[in-house]
Amino acid sequence: MKRNRAPAGCKIGGVTGIWIVSTLLAILGSVVSVPEPVPFTPLQSGVQSDVETPREAVARTAAEWKALCADHQGGRPCPAVDVSRSTVIGVFLGTRPTAGFSAEITRVERDGDALVVTWREKKPGPGEMAAQMMTAPYQLVTVARFAGPIRFVKAR
Repeated sequence: MKRNRAPAGCKIGGVTGIWIVSTLLAILGSVVSVPEPVPFTPLQSGVQSDVETPREAVARTAAEWKALCADHQGGRPCPAVDVSRSTVIGVFLGTRPTAGFSAEITRVERDGDALVVTWREKKPGPGEMAAQMMTAPYQLVTVARFAGPIRFVKAR
């Protein structure tokens, strides 16, 4: 039986093979970052926001929170948030034609110098009964104060 052999000088094994594999893993490990989960606290969610168009929002200062709250609550009182310790993150779906829709922030992760907020829109299922009324679903959460970029990703 004839064995296939590598050309002379191409044989990799033993210590050399281990060194190559470990070097490649070290290089890939420094290039590929693994997002780490960031804890978040639900602040408010519901189906009756005054924000009528889809919007992803961040409030880091008292002025930003007051403006976001005014857009969202239309003069109704907002939950108290200590913006010196927290950043508010929100997802507003805008106006929807029926009940049965909701916005849900499912995950917040640190990816390098940024936060990535993953959210999804729940919709009424086929054949599911839904009240015929306009809704404007939303969710607001807080995370520990964060000054870097925040990206939003809509989950499928």
